[in-house]
Amino acid sequence: MKTLIDIQPWIRKEHYLFFSQFEEPFFGVTVNIDCTQAYNVSKQKGNSFFLYYLFRALKAANEIENFRYRIINKKVYLFEQINASPTINRPNGTFGFAYIDYNQDEKDFYTNALKEIERVQQSNDLMPAVSGENVIHFSAIPWIDFTALSHARSFSYPDSSPKISFGKITENNERKTMPISIHAHHGLMDGYHIGLFIEIFQKLMNELNENSINI
Repeated sequence: MKTLIDIQPWIRKEHYLFFSQFEEPFFGVTVNIDCTQAYNVSKQKGNSFFLYYLFRALKAANEIENFRYRIINKKVYLFEQINASPTINRPNGTFGFAYIDYNQDEKDFYTNALKEIERVQQSNDLMPAVSGENVIHFSAIPWIDFTALSHARSFSYPDSSPKISFGKITENNERKTMPISIHAHHGLMDGYHIGLFIEIFQKLMNELNENSINI
């Protein structure tokens, strides 16, 4: 479900009109997230660390209104829910795009995600069977401890979905960290909103989460 935003009284009207004229309206930042607690909990439970942090990243994004804005046919909409379109790596060295609905129930999210991952890994298709504008494009690059990241983009395609990428886990003094890159349309959000996302995501990753389910 989505709601059309009335541009005239919108507080981001001038920002939207200004940045929407750019050939490249996306901006991005890269930070390191402490994933010590999250990694330990996921492994103790026998869970996929990828799905563990993907669920929390999606939960954090859904809590921030600006991450749920999308531009469709030059109009701004606010979606009630944002889902995930992650890249899934295959044993043969290729990848495919997947589509996973966000579900506040972590167990149901894992169940649906595992089915979609299996589907992608058993196919040679690139694109998912289902998608839409209300997604975040996620990617995992677990081989690289990157400090910056850029994305392949078609400037002629009116894309407004944020892009979040996760890198290699490194350990120093018994603390594990992981780089995360966040790119977003500047007409829809600013550095302040990315800062909110990082703050919420880090808090979710730090939770002991004794109720975390086994999969």
